[in-house]
Amino acid sequence: MNQKIKAVLGFLVSGAVLTAIDQWTKSLAVAGLKGKEPFVIWKDVFELLYSENRGAAFGVLQGKHGFFFLVAACVFVAALYVTWKLPNEKKFVPLRICVTLITAGAAGNLIDRGAQGYVVDFLYFILIDFPIFNVADCYVTVATAVLLILLMKVYSDEDLAVLWQKRKES
Repeated sequence: MNQKIKAVLGFLVSGAVLTAIDQWTKSLAVAGLKGKEPFVIWKDVFELLYSENRGAAFGVLQGKHGFFFLVAACVFVAALYVTWKLPNEKKFVPLRICVTLITAGAAGNLIDRGAQGYVVDFLYFILIDFPIFNVADCYVTVATAVLLILLMKVYSDEDLAVLWQKRKES
């Protein structure tokens, strides 16, 4: 099987598994937390608290579902492009993982928006009064932070030039 096709299939399968994990945790939150008192993990520090977010991060852009679908579509297209263009080399594995995590996070929250009109959030750091979030948000936030570090400190312009070069015909 062609290496490019293997890379795309790996991206799709691992992204589907990560998205399924996100959806599973959200279903557990709905079943165990909706309409109930928060489940305290560490008093005054961290708890599980059911919330319905109709916006984006920190509740901004409330009710802008079309915008979220457009952004998610762009993320999916860009992720497929990057997955296809990257050489199948070990040094690009961290980049592939970041792309997969960001896409899985976008997919997980997109599924919620499409099915319910809101995203289920349930992880709450009381200590710093951080906005309530979910597993998909963790995927996106951590992967984006790592991606920025990789782009600034690890990958050179030459490494990333493969994304913009035309494919050489043999």
